[in-house]
Amino acid sequence: MRIPLSLLALLSAVVLAGCEPSSQAAVAPIGTTAAEPVAGPAIELVATPWPLPAPDGAAQPDLVVAPDGSLLLSWIEPDGDGHALRFARHDDDAWSAPRTIARGDDWFVNWADTPHIVATADGALWAHWLRKSAAATYAYDVVLARSGDGGATWSSPLVVNDDGTPTEHGFASLWAAGPDSIGIAWLDGRETAGGHGGHGGGHGAGAMTLRTLRLDATLARHDETRLDASTCDCCQTSAALTADGLLLAYRDRTAEEVRDIAVVRHDGARWSAPRIVHADDWTMPACPVNGPAVAARDDDAVVAWYTGAGGTPRVRTARSDDAGRTFTAPVELDAGAAVLGRVDVALDERGAWIAWLREDAAGQALRLVRLQGQSAEPGEAFDVTRVAGRGRGTGMPQLVSAGGRAHLVWTDVVDGQPRLRGAVVAADR
Repeated sequence: MRIPLSLLALLSAVVLAGCEPSSQAAVAPIGTTAAEPVAGPAIELVATPWPLPAPDGAAQPDLVVAPDGSLLLSWIEPDGDGHALRFARHDDDAWSAPRTIARGDDWFVNWADTPHIVATADGALWAHWLRKSAAATYAYDVVLARSGDGGATWSSPLVVNDDGTPTEHGFASLWAAGPDSIGIAWLDGRETAGGHGGHGGGHGAGAMTLRTLRLDATLARHDETRLDASTCDCCQTSAALTADGLLLAYRDRTAEEVRDIAVVRHDGARWSAPRIVHADDWTMPACPVNGPAVAARDDDAVVAWYTGAGGTPRVRTARSDDAGRTFTAPVELDAGAAVLGRVDVALDERGAWIAWLREDAAGQALRLVRLQGQSAEPGEAFDVTRVAGRGRGTGMPQLVSAGGRAHLVWTDVVDGQPRLRGAVVAADR
Protein backbone atom coordinates (compact mmCIF):
# COMPACT_ATOMS: atom_id res chain seq x y z
CA MET A 1 0.00 0.00 0.00
CA ARG A 2 1.50 3.33 -1.00
CA ILE A 3 1.56 6.28 1.39
CA PRO A 4 0.07 9.50 -0.01
CA LEU A 5 2.79 12.14 0.35
CA SER A 6 2.00 15.73 1.31
CA LEU A 7 5.02 17.90 0.61
CA LEU A 8 6.27 20.28 3.27
CA ALA A 9 8.99 22.78 2.34
CA LEU A 10 12.00 22.71 4.61
CA LEU A 11 14.93 24.83 3.62
CA SER A 12 15.88 28.42 2.85
CA ALA A 13 17.16 29.25 -0.62
CA VAL A 14 19.74 26.69 -1.62
CA VAL A 15 20.64 25.01 -4.87
CA LEU A 16 21.90 21.46 -5.06
CA ALA A 17 23.68 20.39 -8.20
CA GLY A 18 25.06 17.12 -9.45
CA CYS A 19 27.96 16.35 -11.70
CA GLU A 20 26.55 18.77 -14.26
CA PRO A 21 25.54 22.38 -13.51
CA SER A 22 21.85 23.17 -13.10
CA SER A 23 19.80 26.33 -12.97
CA GLN A 24 18.69 27.76 -9.64
CA ALA A 25 15.26 27.08 -8.17
CA ALA A 26 13.29 28.89 -5.50
CA VAL A 27 13.14 27.22 -2.10
CA ALA A 28 10.65 27.87 0.69
CA PRO A 29 11.90 28.85 4.16
CA ILE A 30 12.13 26.62 7.18
CA GLY A 31 9.11 26.81 9.44
CA THR A 32 6.53 24.94 11.47
CA THR A 33 3.78 22.98 9.77
CA ALA A 34 1.30 20.19 10.51
CA ALA A 35 1.03 17.18 8.23
CA GLU A 36 -2.32 15.50 7.75
CA PRO A 37 -1.96 11.72 8.12
CA VAL A 38 -4.15 9.14 6.43
CA ALA A 39 -5.51 8.21 9.88
CA GLY A 40 -5.02 9.47 13.42
CA PRO A 41 -4.14 12.94 14.74
CA ALA A 42 -1.77 15.28 12.94
CA ILE A 43 1.85 15.50 14.02
CA GLU A 44 3.34 18.97 14.05
CA LEU A 45 6.71 19.06 12.31
CA VAL A 46 9.08 21.80 13.40
CA ALA A 47 12.15 22.24 11.17
CA THR A 48 15.07 24.52 12.01
CA PRO A 49 18.43 25.14 10.30
CA TRP A 50 21.44 23.45 11.88
CA PRO A 51 24.66 25.37 11.18
CA LEU A 52 27.64 23.08 10.59
CA PRO A 53 31.36 23.69 11.22
CA ALA A 54 32.55 22.38 7.83
CA PRO A 55 33.99 24.94 5.39
CA ASP A 56 32.92 25.58 1.81
CA GLY A 57 34.23 22.78 -0.37
CA ALA A 58 33.39 20.06 2.17
CA ALA A 59 31.44 16.98 1.07
CA GLN A 60 31.04 13.24 1.80
CA PRO A 61 29.57 13.72 5.31
CA ASP A 62 29.07 11.09 7.99
CA LEU A 63 26.95 11.66 11.11
CA VAL A 64 26.76 9.32 14.12
CA VAL A 65 25.70 9.37 17.77
CA ALA A 66 28.55 8.69 20.24
CA PRO A 67 28.06 6.60 23.41
CA ASP A 68 27.91 9.79 25.53
CA GLY A 69 25.05 11.17 23.39
CA SER A 70 27.13 13.72 21.51
CA LEU A 71 27.08 13.81 17.70
CA LEU A 72 30.13 13.25 15.53
CA LEU A 73 30.26 14.77 12.04
CA SER A 74 33.06 13.91 9.63
CA TRP A 75 33.69 15.14 6.10
CA ILE A 76 36.28 15.38 3.32
CA GLU A 77 37.60 18.76 2.20
CA PRO A 78 40.23 19.82 -0.37
CA ASP A 79 43.78 20.08 1.00
CA GLY A 80 46.34 21.42 -1.47
CA ASP A 81 46.69 18.82 -4.23
CA GLY A 82 44.90 16.22 -2.11
CA HIS A 83 42.22 15.87 0.53
CA ALA A 84 41.77 15.93 4.29
CA LEU A 85 39.34 13.95 6.44
CA ARG A 86 38.14 16.13 9.33
CA PHE A 87 35.56 15.90 12.10
CA ALA A 88 33.83 17.90 14.83
CA ARG A 89 31.75 16.97 17.87
CA HIS A 90 28.36 18.52 18.72
CA ASP A 91 27.56 18.66 22.43
CA ASP A 92 25.55 21.05 24.64
CA ASP A 93 24.18 22.76 21.49
CA ALA A 94 27.66 23.73 20.25
CA TRP A 95 30.27 22.38 17.86
CA SER A 96 33.87 21.74 18.81
CA ALA A 97 36.63 23.14 16.64
CA PRO A 98 37.21 20.84 13.65
CA ARG A 99 40.16 18.46 13.87
CA THR A 100 42.04 16.61 11.14
CA ILE A 101 41.99 12.81 11.09
CA ALA A 102 44.22 12.31 8.04
CA ARG A 103 45.28 13.92 4.77
CA GLY A 104 46.71 12.60 1.54
CA ASP A 105 47.09 13.05 -2.21
CA ASP A 106 46.49 9.40 -3.12
CA TRP A 107 42.90 8.97 -1.93
CA PHE A 108 39.91 7.63 -3.80
CA VAL A 109 37.23 10.29 -3.22
CA ASN A 110 33.77 9.43 -4.47
CA TRP A 111 30.22 10.73 -3.96
CA ALA A 112 28.89 7.28 -3.02
CA ASP A 113 31.71 5.45 -1.21
CA THR A 114 32.32 7.74 1.74
CA PRO A 115 34.34 7.64 4.99
CA HIS A 116 32.77 6.81 8.35
CA ILE A 117 33.55 7.61 11.97
CA VAL A 118 32.58 5.80 15.19
CA ALA A 119 33.27 6.13 18.93
CA THR A 120 33.68 3.31 21.45
CA ALA A 121 32.78 3.34 25.14
CA ASP A 122 36.42 3.80 26.19
CA GLY A 123 36.37 7.24 24.51
CA ALA A 124 38.40 6.21 21.47
CA LEU A 125 37.51 7.44 17.98
CA TRP A 126 37.89 5.37 14.84
CA ALA A 127 37.64 6.49 11.20
CA HIS A 128 38.15 4.97 7.79
CA TRP A 129 38.74 6.34 4.28
CA LEU A 130 39.81 5.01 0.87
CA ARG A 131 43.34 5.07 -0.54
CA LYS A 132 44.48 4.20 -4.06
CA SER A 133 46.49 1.00 -4.38
CA ALA A 134 47.32 1.10 -8.10
CA ALA A 135 46.76 3.21 -11.21
CA ALA A 136 43.54 1.43 -12.23
CA THR A 137 40.44 3.53 -11.57
CA TYR A 138 38.87 1.12 -9.10
CA ALA A 139 42.04 -0.10 -7.39
CA TYR A 140 41.81 1.16 -3.81
CA ASP A 141 41.92 -0.06 -0.22
CA VAL A 142 40.02 0.63 2.97
CA VAL A 143 42.35 2.23 5.51
CA LEU A 144 41.55 3.00 9.13
CA ALA A 145 43.00 4.95 12.06
CA ARG A 146 42.26 5.18 15.80
CA SER A 147 42.54 8.08 18.24
CA GLY A 148 42.76 7.53 21.99
CA ASP A 149 42.85 11.23 22.90
CA GLY A 150 39.62 12.61 21.49
CA GLY A 151 40.98 13.16 17.99
CA ALA A 152 44.08 15.22 18.84
CA THR A 153 46.36 12.52 17.42
CA TRP A 154 45.69 9.46 15.28
CA SER A 155 47.45 6.17 14.66
CA SER A 156 49.21 5.40 11.42
CA PRO A 157 46.68 4.14 8.86
CA LEU A 158 45.99 0.41 8.87
CA VAL A 159 45.02 -1.26 5.60
CA VAL A 160 41.85 -3.16 6.54
CA ASN A 161 41.85 -5.47 3.52
CA ASP A 162 45.28 -7.12 3.55
CA ASP A 163 44.94 -9.16 0.34
CA GLY A 164 47.25 -6.89 -1.65
CA THR A 165 45.25 -7.12 -4.88
CA PRO A 166 44.80 -3.96 -7.02
CA THR A 167 41.02 -4.27 -6.88
CA GLU A 168 38.09 -2.41 -5.36
CA HIS A 169 37.55 -2.44 -1.59
CA GLY A 170 35.04 -0.09 -0.01
CA PHE A 171 31.46 0.69 1.01
CA ALA A 172 32.41 -0.07 4.60
CA SER A 173 30.35 0.04 7.79
CA LEU A 174 31.79 0.54 11.29
CA TRP A 175 30.29 -0.36 14.67
CA ALA A 176 31.36 -0.68 18.31
CA ALA A 177 32.09 -4.38 18.87
CA GLY A 178 32.96 -3.89 22.54
CA PRO A 179 34.06 -1.14 24.93
CA ASP A 180 37.45 -0.82 23.20
CA SER A 181 37.04 -2.57 19.84
CA ILE A 182 35.18 -2.12 16.58
CA GLY A 183 33.79 -4.26 13.83
CA ILE A 184 34.11 -3.32 10.19
CA ALA A 185 32.43 -4.83 7.14
CA TRP A 186 33.29 -3.95 3.56
CA LEU A 187 32.78 -5.01 -0.05
CA ASP A 188 35.93 -6.81 -1.17
CA GLY A 189 37.02 -7.23 -4.80
CA ARG A 190 39.95 -9.61 -4.35
CA GLU A 191 38.06 -12.40 -6.13
CA THR A 192 37.22 -10.20 -9.12
CA ALA A 193 40.90 -10.15 -10.13
CA GLY A 194 40.55 -6.64 -11.51
CA GLY A 195 37.03 -6.94 -12.91
CA HIS A 196 34.42 -4.41 -11.80
CA GLY A 197 30.93 -5.82 -12.07
CA GLY A 198 29.11 -2.76 -10.82
CA HIS A 199 30.44 -0.37 -13.45
CA GLY A 200 31.24 -2.81 -16.23
CA GLY A 201 28.15 -4.98 -15.95
CA GLY A 202 29.93 -8.31 -15.48
CA HIS A 203 31.56 -10.31 -12.72
CA GLY A 204 35.10 -10.03 -14.06
CA ALA A 205 36.98 -13.17 -13.01
CA GLY A 206 34.89 -13.53 -9.85
CA ALA A 207 32.34 -11.83 -7.64
CA MET A 208 32.45 -9.01 -5.15
CA THR A 209 32.27 -10.42 -1.62
CA LEU A 210 31.23 -9.10 1.78
CA ARG A 211 33.90 -9.46 4.47
CA THR A 212 34.23 -8.44 8.10
CA LEU A 213 36.74 -8.39 10.93
CA ARG A 214 37.14 -7.04 14.47
CA LEU A 215 39.93 -4.66 15.52
CA ASP A 216 41.00 -4.16 19.12
CA ALA A 217 42.57 -1.12 20.76
CA THR A 218 46.03 -2.12 19.48
CA LEU A 219 44.63 -2.48 15.93
CA ALA A 220 45.19 -6.23 16.09
CA ARG A 221 42.95 -8.20 13.73
CA HIS A 222 40.45 -10.81 14.88
CA ASP A 223 37.82 -13.11 13.35
CA GLU A 224 38.06 -12.09 9.70
CA THR A 225 35.15 -13.74 7.88
CA ARG A 226 33.71 -13.83 4.38
CA LEU A 227 29.98 -13.27 4.98
CA ASP A 228 28.65 -13.50 1.41
CA ALA A 229 30.35 -14.86 -1.69
CA SER A 230 28.48 -12.64 -4.18
CA THR A 231 27.20 -9.13 -3.50
CA CYS A 232 26.31 -6.05 -5.48
CA ASP A 233 29.58 -4.35 -6.38
CA CYS A 234 29.05 -0.77 -5.25
CA CYS A 235 26.03 -0.45 -2.99
CA GLN A 236 26.45 0.95 0.50
CA THR A 237 26.37 -1.38 3.51
CA SER A 238 24.75 -0.43 6.84
CA ALA A 239 25.08 -1.76 10.40
CA ALA A 240 23.08 -1.37 13.62
CA LEU A 241 23.44 -2.82 17.10
CA THR A 242 20.38 -4.59 18.51
CA ALA A 243 19.85 -5.97 22.02
CA ASP A 244 20.84 -9.35 20.57
CA GLY A 245 23.86 -8.53 18.48
CA LEU A 246 24.87 -6.78 15.28
CA LEU A 247 22.59 -6.50 12.23
CA LEU A 248 24.31 -5.82 8.90
CA ALA A 249 22.33 -4.93 5.75
CA TYR A 250 23.61 -4.92 2.15
CA ARG A 251 22.50 -5.58 -1.43
CA ASP A 252 22.88 -9.21 -2.43
CA ARG A 253 23.57 -10.52 -5.95
CA THR A 254 22.58 -13.87 -7.42
CA ALA A 255 23.88 -15.62 -10.52
CA GLU A 256 20.66 -14.53 -12.22
CA GLU A 257 21.46 -10.86 -11.34
CA VAL A 258 18.70 -10.52 -8.75
CA ARG A 259 19.82 -7.72 -6.42
CA ASP A 260 17.60 -7.65 -3.35
CA ILE A 261 18.45 -6.52 0.18
CA ALA A 262 19.90 -9.08 2.59
CA VAL A 263 20.90 -9.05 6.24
CA VAL A 264 23.32 -11.07 8.35
CA ARG A 265 23.34 -11.14 12.16
CA HIS A 266 26.11 -11.64 14.70
CA ASP A 267 24.88 -12.91 18.07
CA GLY A 268 28.18 -12.37 19.89
CA ALA A 269 29.56 -15.75 18.93
CA ARG A 270 28.89 -16.36 15.24
CA TRP A 271 27.45 -14.90 12.05
CA SER A 272 24.16 -16.09 10.63
CA ALA A 273 23.61 -17.08 7.03
CA PRO A 274 22.39 -14.24 4.76
CA ARG A 275 18.62 -13.73 4.71
CA ILE A 276 16.65 -11.63 2.19
CA VAL A 277 14.57 -8.91 3.87
CA HIS A 278 11.94 -9.07 1.13
CA ALA A 279 11.95 -10.80 -2.26
CA ASP A 280 11.52 -7.77 -4.51
CA ASP A 281 13.04 -9.94 -7.25
CA TRP A 282 14.80 -6.97 -8.83
CA THR A 283 16.80 -8.25 -11.77
CA MET A 284 19.48 -5.68 -12.55
CA PRO A 285 22.51 -6.27 -14.81
CA ALA A 286 24.67 -3.59 -13.17
CA CYS A 287 25.10 -2.04 -9.75
CA PRO A 288 22.54 0.72 -8.97
CA VAL A 289 24.87 2.36 -6.39
CA ASN A 290 21.96 2.43 -3.94
CA GLY A 291 22.40 0.48 -0.74
CA PRO A 292 20.07 -0.06 2.23
CA ALA A 293 20.02 1.63 5.64
CA VAL A 294 19.30 -0.05 8.97
CA ALA A 295 18.68 1.29 12.48
CA ALA A 296 17.92 -0.55 15.72
CA ARG A 297 16.79 0.04 19.28
CA ASP A 298 16.67 -2.93 21.66
CA ASP A 299 14.99 -5.73 19.65
CA ASP A 300 13.33 -3.34 17.17
CA ALA A 301 15.01 -2.82 13.81
CA VAL A 302 14.02 -0.92 10.68
CA VAL A 303 15.50 -1.41 7.21
CA ALA A 304 14.82 1.01 4.35
CA TRP A 305 15.93 0.53 0.77
CA TYR A 306 15.56 1.43 -2.91
CA THR A 307 14.40 -1.03 -5.55
CA GLY A 308 13.61 -0.85 -9.25
CA ALA A 309 11.64 -4.08 -9.33
CA GLY A 310 8.97 -4.12 -12.03
CA GLY A 311 10.60 -1.18 -13.81
CA THR A 312 9.40 1.38 -11.23
CA PRO A 313 11.81 3.05 -8.77
CA ARG A 314 10.54 2.64 -5.19
CA VAL A 315 11.53 3.27 -1.59
CA ARG A 316 10.40 0.61 0.86
CA THR A 317 10.79 -0.12 4.55
CA ALA A 318 10.29 -3.21 6.73
CA ARG A 319 10.39 -3.65 10.48
CA SER A 320 11.59 -6.41 12.80
CA ASP A 321 10.69 -6.93 16.46
CA ASP A 322 13.12 -9.84 16.97
CA ALA A 323 16.49 -8.18 16.31
CA GLY A 324 16.41 -8.84 12.57
CA ARG A 325 15.56 -12.54 12.53
CA THR A 326 12.32 -11.83 10.67
CA PHE A 327 10.80 -8.77 9.00
CA THR A 328 7.28 -7.58 8.26
CA ALA A 329 6.00 -7.23 4.74
CA PRO A 330 7.39 -4.00 3.28
CA VAL A 331 5.61 -0.66 3.36
CA GLU A 332 6.04 1.42 0.21
CA LEU A 333 7.00 5.01 0.99
CA ASP A 334 7.42 6.40 -2.52
CA ALA A 335 7.29 5.22 -6.13
CA GLY A 336 7.78 6.67 -9.59
CA ALA A 337 10.40 7.86 -12.03
CA ALA A 338 11.46 10.72 -9.73
CA VAL A 339 12.60 8.41 -6.91
CA LEU A 340 16.41 8.35 -6.57
CA GLY A 341 16.70 6.45 -3.29
CA ARG A 342 19.96 7.01 -1.32
CA VAL A 343 18.08 6.23 1.88
CA ASP A 344 18.92 6.66 5.53
CA VAL A 345 16.96 5.67 8.64
CA ALA A 346 16.98 6.46 12.36
CA LEU A 347 15.00 4.90 15.21
CA ASP A 348 14.02 6.27 18.62
CA GLU A 349 11.61 5.36 21.40
CA ARG A 350 8.66 7.01 19.61
CA GLY A 351 9.16 5.75 16.08
CA ALA A 352 11.35 5.88 13.00
CA TRP A 353 12.59 8.58 10.63
CA ILE A 354 13.37 7.68 7.02
CA ALA A 355 14.98 9.99 4.45
CA TRP A 356 15.57 9.63 0.72
CA LEU A 357 16.12 11.68 -2.44
CA ARG A 358 13.89 12.40 -5.44
CA GLU A 359 14.55 14.31 -8.65
CA ASP A 360 12.09 15.64 -11.22
CA ALA A 361 11.85 18.55 -13.67
CA ALA A 362 11.70 21.01 -10.77
CA GLY A 363 14.94 19.75 -9.20
CA GLN A 364 15.97 17.44 -6.42
CA ALA A 365 14.22 16.95 -3.08
CA LEU A 366 15.25 15.30 0.18
CA ARG A 367 12.22 13.71 1.83
CA LEU A 368 11.83 12.85 5.47
CA VAL A 369 9.05 10.58 6.73
CA ARG A 370 8.04 9.94 10.34
CA LEU A 371 6.67 6.52 11.22
CA GLN A 372 5.14 7.05 14.64
CA GLY A 373 4.87 4.25 17.19
CA GLN A 374 5.94 0.63 17.04
CA SER A 375 4.32 -0.18 13.70
CA ALA A 376 4.97 1.06 10.19
CA GLU A 377 1.37 1.66 9.18
CA PRO A 378 0.91 4.16 6.34
CA GLY A 379 -1.36 6.34 8.46
CA GLU A 380 1.62 7.16 10.69
CA ALA A 381 3.92 8.35 7.89
CA PHE A 382 4.63 11.99 7.03
CA ASP A 383 6.77 13.71 4.50
CA VAL A 384 9.08 16.72 4.79
CA THR A 385 10.82 17.97 1.63
CA ARG A 386 13.26 20.54 0.52
CA VAL A 387 13.98 21.63 -3.02
CA ALA A 388 17.41 20.68 -4.28
CA GLY A 389 19.46 20.51 -7.48
CA ARG A 390 20.38 17.61 -9.73
CA GLY A 391 22.76 14.73 -10.14
CA ARG A 392 25.18 12.92 -7.89
CA GLY A 393 26.74 16.00 -6.28
CA THR A 394 24.21 15.81 -3.43
CA GLY A 395 25.77 12.50 -2.44
CA MET A 396 24.46 10.42 0.44
CA PRO A 397 22.33 12.35 3.00
CA GLN A 398 22.95 11.44 6.65
CA LEU A 399 20.27 11.04 9.33
CA VAL A 400 20.38 10.33 13.07
CA SER A 401 17.91 10.70 15.91
CA ALA A 402 19.05 12.43 19.11
CA GLY A 403 16.98 13.98 21.87
CA GLY A 404 13.77 12.89 20.13
CA ARG A 405 14.61 14.91 17.01
CA ALA A 406 15.89 14.03 13.55
CA HIS A 407 19.26 15.53 12.62
CA LEU A 408 19.95 15.74 8.88
CA VAL A 409 23.17 16.55 7.04
CA TRP A 410 23.50 16.69 3.26
CA THR A 411 25.66 18.17 0.50
CA ASP A 412 24.70 21.27 -1.45
CA VAL A 413 26.52 22.39 -4.57
CA VAL A 414 26.49 26.19 -4.80
CA ASP A 415 28.17 27.89 -7.76
CA GLY A 416 29.90 24.62 -8.55
CA GLN A 417 31.29 24.18 -5.03
CA PRO A 418 30.02 21.59 -2.53
CA ARG A 419 28.82 22.76 0.89
CA LEU A 420 27.43 20.84 3.81
CA ARG A 421 24.02 21.82 5.16
CA GLY A 422 22.06 20.66 8.18
CA ALA A 423 18.59 20.75 9.70
CA VAL A 424 16.87 19.51 12.86
CA VAL A 425 13.26 18.31 12.66
CA ALA A 426 11.03 17.63 15.66
CA ALA A 427 7.72 15.76 15.64
CA ASP A 428 5.38 17.10 18.31
CA ARG A 429 2.24 15.08 19.03
